[in-house]
Order: sequence, then structure tokens, then C-alpha cells
Amino acid sequence: MVELGVSLGSLQMKNPVTVASGTFAAGLEYSDFVDVAKLGAVTTKGVSLHGWEGNDSPRIAETPSGMLNSIGLQNPGVDHLKEVELPWLQGQGASVIVNVSGHSVEEYVAVIEALEDAPVDAYEVNISCPNVDAGGMTFGCIPESASEVTALCRKATSRPLIVKLTPNVTDIAEMARAVEAAGADAISLINTLLGMAIDAKSRRPVLARVVGGLSGPAVKPIALRMVWQCAQAVDIPILGMGGISSGEDAIEFMLAGATAVAVGTANFSDPHATMDVIDGITRYCEEQGVTDVKELIGGLIC
Repeated sequence: MVELGVSLGSLQMKNPVTVASGTFAAGLEYSDFVDVAKLGAVTTKGVSLHGWEGNDSPRIAETPSGMLNSIGLQNPGVDHLKEVELPWLQGQGASVIVNVSGHSVEEYVAVIEALEDAPVDAYEVNISCPNVDAGGMTFGCIPESASEVTALCRKATSRPLIVKLTPNVTDIAEMARAVEAAGADAISLINTLLGMAIDAKSRRPVLARVVGGLSGPAVKPIALRMVWQCAQAVDIPILGMGGISSGEDAIEFMLAGATAVAVGTANFSDPHATMDVIDGITRYCEEQGVTDVKELIGGLIC
């Protein structure tokens, strides 16, 4: 038997596999394929205070080995999450990480405050949102703003606080150190990379918003590099993601320094992907004589 349990701060996970926010909703749509209670945790789609309509269509484009999305964090708001999804997840016996979004520091804090009486096990703070009070600059692109959001969210809760980093920065390690110093219990990375697609026949952008977030297998080498860099820079655990679709992919992230992993875009093409990743991790450990998956964390031999 392989011990699969890991911890992200004080969040205890029965295995190291969760889902990337925005690729699994809150799990209800996948319940015919996945027993959500068997996941290390369910990470919900990003939630804002009053709900966002999202961007205009078209807002999805396939790319070689990946996809672009410009959904715009569409969601019905925190009240709907509390009334519908969270009670369902609680009834399934799932551990829950709620992804928190906001267009201002105050909105991030307000979402967390609204969820403090709800069955939530941890928060993942998405600092890839544009800060309307700073001319639309993304919170996660400036260490000072990332630190401010983290510090105020930290004051709002005693629950585990995971801060999700954007890869669209010059120095990812600097951002990791900033949120660690501000009180983050863990970091997650990577979020999507900024990209675009063009229709050569019409000579127009494929996406209505011109640019979107690139995800899928194409981003995996970059994600691995950033996880490895951050593991050298901070002492808090890392939730790694970016192109994971197999147990071997997950193992690579753990060897690079991730404590846990998230399956994202793979859920769209294979709704059973998370279960396959868990099974793949177990098989690898059995084949390699690893009795505790935590032995693999940071085990890269350079």
C-alpha cells in the first residue's frame, strides 16, 4: 500500500490530486464520471462577490497541444456558491478549496468574509485578476499588490490560504517570496500564459478579446520550470499545475518541488482524467518501491 496523503499548510489531502479552477466547475457536472470524494480536494471555479458575466464570444480557441480561453471568470457569485454548490460538495464528502476572485482588494476580502460560515476547507486566491483601482494592472504582476491582497486575505481568515500566481511576470520567484512573506500558507502555479490566435483567412483575431490564456500540454515545460524555481525560493508548499494529464506528469511536478498537483485542461477531453492521474501516481510508487508519496517532493536529481 502506498501512502498518498499530503498537506498544503493545514489542509490535509487524502491524495495529492485536485483540479485546476475553472475546468471542473464545482464537480456536479462531472459526477457521472468522478467520485469527487476520492479527489484530494475539489477546487471550485473562481467566485466573485456579485457574479460576473464574462467576456464576449468567441472565447475559446483550440491550439496545438492546448487551448486558449478568454472566459473572463464568468460566475454567478458567492451567494449561489453557498446555496447550491457547497452544500452538494459537503453532501458528497469532498474536501473543498474555493477559488476567490476580485477586481479590488476589498472584493477579495468580502468574498472570504462571506464564506467564513460555509463548509470550505481552504481558499485559493487568484491574483491574476485585473485591479480596477490600479488601471487594470493584474494584481499578480507587481510584488507590492500581490503582497497587499495576500496580507488582507490572511487577516480575514484562519483557514489555509493558497495564492495562485500568474506566469506572466519577469521573476516568478520574486512573486512567490512576496506572498509567502505576506502570510500565504501555500502557492499554486501556474495560471494560464497570455497568448492569441489569428484567423489568416479573415485576418482577424479568433477570440473576441484578442488575447486569452493558454493552457494544456504545451505549457507543461514552462510550468515545471516555474514550480522548480519557486521551490528553491520559498519554504511553503506548492500546488503545481500546467499540462498535467497523466500520473507521470504529476510525478514530474512533485519531483520539481510540488506537494500536490491540479489537473486542468485534461478534464475537458477526458472527464475521468483526475482518477487516471491518481491511479498513475500509485502505480509509479509501487513500481519504484516508494511507500509514501511525500518522498518524491523535491526529489529531482540535478
